[in-house]
Amino acid sequence: MSKLSNKIEAHDRSISEVLDDKKYTVDYFQREYKWEERHIEQLVSDLTSSFLNEYKPEHKRKDIENYNSYYLGPFVVSVKDGQRSIIDGQQRLTSLTLLLIYLNNLQKELGINEKLESLIFSEKYGEMSFNIQVDERIACMESLFKSGEYEQKETDDESTLNMASRYTDIENAFPEEIKNSVLPFFIDWLKYNVVLVEIIAYSDENAYTIFETMNDRGLNLTPTEMLKGFILSKFEDSKKRQKANELWKLSMQDLHAFDKDEDQRFIQAWFRAQYAETIRPGKAGSKNEDFEKIGTRFHSWFRDNLDKVDIEQDDSEGFQLFIDRDFKFFFNAYKHILSAERKLNEKLQHVFYIKRWGIANSLSYPLLLSSLKTTDNSEIVMEKIDLVARYIETFVVRRSVNFRKFASSSIRYTMYTLAKEIRRTEVHELKAVLKRKLNEMEESWTGVQNFRLHGQNRVFVKFLLSRITSYVEQQSGFNSSFEKYYHNPGGKSFEVEHIWADKYFNHQDEFEQEYEFQEYRNRIGALVLLPRGTNQSFGAKPYSKKLSHYIKENLLVQSLCPLTYQNNPNFISMKNKLALPFKAHEEFKKADISDRQKLYQAICESIWGIEIYFYEN
Repeated sequence: MSKLSNKIEAHDRSISEVLDDKKYTVDYFQREYKWEERHIEQLVSDLTSSFLNEYKPEHKRKDIENYNSYYLGPFVVSVKDGQRSIIDGQQRLTSLTLLLIYLNNLQKELGINEKLESLIFSEKYGEMSFNIQVDERIACMESLFKSGEYEQKETDDESTLNMASRYTDIENAFPEEIKNSVLPFFIDWLKYNVVLVEIIAYSDENAYTIFETMNDRGLNLTPTEMLKGFILSKFEDSKKRQKANELWKLSMQDLHAFDKDEDQRFIQAWFRAQYAETIRPGKAGSKNEDFEKIGTRFHSWFRDNLDKVDIEQDDSEGFQLFIDRDFKFFFNAYKHILSAERKLNEKLQHVFYIKRWGIANSLSYPLLLSSLKTTDNSEIVMEKIDLVARYIETFVVRRSVNFRKFASSSIRYTMYTLAKEIRRTEVHELKAVLKRKLNEMEESWTGVQNFRLHGQNRVFVKFLLSRITSYVEQQSGFNSSFEKYYHNPGGKSFEVEHIWADKYFNHQDEFEQEYEFQEYRNRIGALVLLPRGTNQSFGAKPYSKKLSHYIKENLLVQSLCPLTYQNNPNFISMKNKLALPFKAHEEFKKADISDRQKLYQAICESIWGIEIYFYEN
C-alpha cells in the first residue's frame, strides 16, 4: 500500500464546501435511498428551528456569519483515481440535495435568485449532471428540479419512489415563516453555517473499516439516555432506582423493536401531549418554545421545566411516581398506537387508517396522547385514542377531497392548540370539542362533487376508494376489509380502474374538448377498484362490454349493474338503512358520473359523519 492509500483525513465542511461543484457516486451497498417521512420532518424541523432561533427581523445578511453553527454529522467518502464515492452518509446528503432543490424552486416562486444550482448539479461540456449521481434517479431529480413534481411510474425503483415522496414531505414540513423575504437568510445560513465532518479514506479497505466502526461502535449518549440519567439521579433509594432502571431498559428495548429511534419519538410525543405549554408563533424572529425544544433536546427541556411536569427539584418521591405511574402509563398507550398502526385493530381502527393517510407523526402522536389521564382504564384509553384518530382521518379526507393540503407547517399551530384544548379531558368533553372542530371546518363534503384523480393524488384516491369499497361491503354484511383493497398482503393487489376507456372520440357527443373529457374521466365517480389483472384486461373496452363482467367484482363495482338490485336483500337493506343513492347504470354518460359523485359523497358522509361525537348530558 502506498502512503496515500493508508491516509485518512477528517475536516469540518460547510454544506457549500461539501456540495458546491462536487461530484459523488454512491457505493453499491449504499445504493437505496430509504429515508421515511419522519426522518425528513425531523431534519427540516431541526434545521429551520435552529435558524429561526437565531434570526431577528432587524438583522442584515452579514449578521448570519455570527449565528451558531449547526452540526449535521459525519459522512465518509472514498477517493480513488480522482473519483469520490460516498461510503456512509448517502441518506443525509441525498436528503440535503432534495431540500436544496425545493429551496431553489421556492425562491423562483418568490422572485428570489440565490445561487443554489451549483450545489445541486454541475455542468461540463454543456451537459448537466447531478452532484450525487445515480443513473436510476436522474429522471426523478430532473423532474423535481424543473417543476417540483414527479409523476411516479410502475417501473420506478424504491429509491426513486422514496425521493419523490420525501420531496413532498419537505414541501409539507417547511415552515411558512421562511417562505418570504427571510428565505435568502435561511439559504445563507444553510450553505455556510450548517457543518458536516468529511472523513476521507484513500483505500476501500480503510473506508469500509470506518463505515463499520461508525455504525457498530457508536457510544454517544442519546437524549433518552440523558433523560433517564437525570431522573434516576434523583432517586434516594438504590433498590427503587435499580427497579426503575430495569423498567426503563426493557421499555426501550420494546420500542427499538419497532424502530431504532422510536424511544425518542415516544418521549417527544408524550411531553408535547401532556406538558408543553407554548409553541413558536408562525412569524420570523420568534424564539423556539416548548414544542420545538422538546423536539430537539427534550432531556434539557425536562430538566429546565420541572414545574410544568409538577415535580419539585429535590422531590425524590415525585421522580419515582413519574416513572412508576406516568412513564409506565404513557409507554403502554404509545405501544398500543404503534401496534394499531401495523395491524388493523377494531378498537383502534382509525389509528391504522391515519397511518396510511394522515398528518405528520410529530403532530398526530401528541394529539393521540393528549386527552389521556393516568387514571383512565384501558377501555377509556382505547376509546379516546380512536376518537382522536377518527377526527384526524375526517380532517385529512375532507381537506383532500377539496384539494386542500394539510402540510405540517401550515397546521402545526392549529393541531397543537387542539392538543392543549383536549388535554386530560373526559370522554364526553373530548367528543364535544372534536364535534365542534369538525363543524367549524371550512371544507365540506360537497367538495366530492368535483374531486378527481390527478398526477399527485393517486395514493389518496386509492385510500378513499378502499375505505368506500370496504365500508359498503361491511355494512352489507360481507367479510371485507380496508386492507384487502389498499394493500393486500399475500393476495392480488387492487388498482384504480377508469370506467371510461381513454378514447375521447367515443364521447364527442358530450364533450367538445378533450381536456373536458379527461377531467370527467378522472372524476372519483368514474373510478372503481379492480384486481390488477382484471383492471388491465378491462382497460380499453367500452362500458357496454365491461358491465357484464363488473357483476363478478366487489360490491361497489357491482352496484353499476342492474342485476345487483335483484334478489340481494343485504345490499338493498344497507342502501335503504343508510339512505345512499345507489342506482344501476345501463349506460355510463356524463350525467351518470355526476350521479356517482353524489353517491360517493353520501358514502363519505356516512363513513365520517359526526354522529359518533354526540353524547348524553
